[in-house]
Amino acid sequence: SVHREASVEEIKKSYRKAALQYHPDRNPGDHEAVEKFKEASEAYEVLIDDHKREVYNRFGHAGLSGTDFHPFTNVEDVFDSFGDIFEDFFGRG
Repeated sequence: SVHREASVEEIKKSYRKAALQYHPDRNPGDHEAVEKFKEASEAYEVLIDDHKREVYNRFGHAGLSGTDFHPFTNVEDVFDSFGDIFEDFFGRG
């Protein structure tokens, strides 16, 4: 969790920590960890984008329905969207 005025670096650091903690490979068979991983990834997608972040701050999660934001339905969606980020965080391979 980050405060409302968190910098991009603070958001990235918080997301990296959550992604490491709840990553499905580190929590095999743990449905709750997978859900937290998806939630953290959705929050990252919103907070890292200035427009989505402003909409979220003004209207909450419901306000995002008018943007190009789409909730992740499974872990593969997260990896498809953030593959480059995971390579930056965890290295290639």
